[in-house]
Amino acid sequence: MIQCRFLVDSENACCVGIEFSGHAGGEKGTDIVCAAVSSAVYLTANAVTDVLFVKADITAEDGYLRLQIPVADEPKCRPFFRALEVHIQNLREEYPKSINMSNKEV
Repeated sequence: MIQCRFLVDSENACCVGIEFSGHAGGEKGTDIVCAAVSSAVYLTANAVTDVLFVKADITAEDGYLRLQIPVADEPKCRPFFRALEVHIQNLREEYPKSINMSNKEV
């Protein structure tokens, strides 16, 4: 199961990052759920770092990505995080056994 966590700043109650881990359970390289989630997550990470030029703390490994931004950059990143959240919610509705979503205070 893919774990999708949206990192929420405890003082300001705003999304300051994302943390995704795991796999959907299908065969590596052929699972459409895993591919859809991975593509959306990397699009968001690239938009934040390479389009908005936000200095983010990023960790990426096989089956894991965490991106966290400074609270001051949250307003300009908000549309990307919100779009990712909507996309993941839609995928989760279609594939409920493959995706889990939650918020994580940081």
